[in-house]
Amino acid sequence: MNPLRQLYRPSLTLLTDLYQLTMAYGYWKNGMAEREAVFHLFFRKNPFKGGYAVAAGLQAAADFLADFGFEDSDLDYLATLTGNDGSPLFEPAFLEFLRDTPFQCSIEALPEGTVAFPHEPLLRVRGPLYQGQLIETPLLTILNFQTLIATKAARICQAAEGDTVLEFGLRRAQGIDGGLAASRAAYLGGCHATSNVLAGKLYGIPVKGTHAHAWVMSFESEIASFEAYARALPNNCIFLVDTYDTLEGVKHAIQVGLKLREKGYEMAGIRLDSGDLAQLSIDARKLLDEAGFPNAAVVASNDLNDHVIADLKAQGAQIAVWGVGTKLATAYDQPALGGVYKLAAIRNGEDQWDYKVKLSEQLIKVSNPGIIQVRRLFQGDTPVGDLLYNEEFTPLMEKMMDPLHAGQAHPVPVHDRTEDLLVPVFRDGQRVYKHPTLSESRAYAQAQLKALPAAVRQLSEPASYPVGLEKQLYDLKMQLIQAARHEA
Repeated sequence: MNPLRQLYRPSLTLLTDLYQLTMAYGYWKNGMAEREAVFHLFFRKNPFKGGYAVAAGLQAAADFLADFGFEDSDLDYLATLTGNDGSPLFEPAFLEFLRDTPFQCSIEALPEGTVAFPHEPLLRVRGPLYQGQLIETPLLTILNFQTLIATKAARICQAAEGDTVLEFGLRRAQGIDGGLAASRAAYLGGCHATSNVLAGKLYGIPVKGTHAHAWVMSFESEIASFEAYARALPNNCIFLVDTYDTLEGVKHAIQVGLKLREKGYEMAGIRLDSGDLAQLSIDARKLLDEAGFPNAAVVASNDLNDHVIADLKAQGAQIAVWGVGTKLATAYDQPALGGVYKLAAIRNGEDQWDYKVKLSEQLIKVSNPGIIQVRRLFQGDTPVGDLLYNEEFTPLMEKMMDPLHAGQAHPVPVHDRTEDLLVPVFRDGQRVYKHPTLSESRAYAQAQLKALPAAVRQLSEPASYPVGLEKQLYDLKMQLIQAARHEA
């Protein structure tokens, strides 16, 4: 079943900004609504000052589009909206048009887990102009957030160097939707499990958790709380040891762990949630090993992120499991991806494409025209560069034009194969893409990241991955910029 439908029974079609509807109405009034148009959804800078992003959110976006359509309650509400003079904002004939016209767009997108770079479409929309406009906002809100969280999760897992990473962010997440989307995207990005039980039910993500400080404080002593927990859940014992005195807490956990062993169970580990995590983990590991618990994991939490984990690793911390919450689920150090959605082409009255660019004094904000596909170049299994080209023209595999520095060209990297990354998801409004399972997308993301050059994956000051415009696309863009500036 569609997870969105499990959560939301009413229509989500009005999950958009009002100006999308006013523009759609304007197109309809001017006889333009059903002209074919192309939009691209992309981002301009890699998040977290990193070298890449991990595309995520396509499944939810496709689920949204599969149910796209105006219900009576949607149209009844729109009929109540008024303009500045108090008159209805939309005339009844337009609302009937919305009711009677099915979703007709074709969608191409990067599969979830694909490593992506600035200016590359995460998703391309082709269809009636008004529909492409109406779906801008929901596509951005879904893909922006999940891509951001999946990327952060990938960075955290990279810092953990193969250790288990648990996503614990639901209590600090941005509401119900933010918590669920974050858990899903974090798992796709590499986390091994979540504390979010509803996400486990909806998405099949493994769930993990033990107890909090309140459990310990509910009993007359710390050791009594551990003993009570061991009686209740002998097969799930990771004891939180820092409520009072951390190393004494480890000793108490060991005492209870020995009693568990006598009953045929094994203590899974201890959790540190405060203090000098590096030194405390070293001391705890020593106590556990000396007591005969070499397999008991030292778990750490407490405002962890990729940089903190990397620093703790450098200090020799003996932590095997990392519980990451706030800094992951909220993308604490960069709360928005900054993805944008731009018109790139529209059919004219002669059924020819009019290509479009959005101008800016900053070249980074000048959009790319055309019907863009992303061609990835490989040398063996290693991606060596991406070429953006207009599908209306056969690409010339000679030069890569720098999208940020006018006139600068680079040779196309040496490669032995290519792959076009955008795949069909909808054809004329019908869903055609068979989505991988979330676990399959997670494995795909791991393979993508592993293949990426190590210098591009560095957490700090990564190398730039080559992305360029194909020469014909670049020339078209320059012609449109010159023409637009001349007209202005």
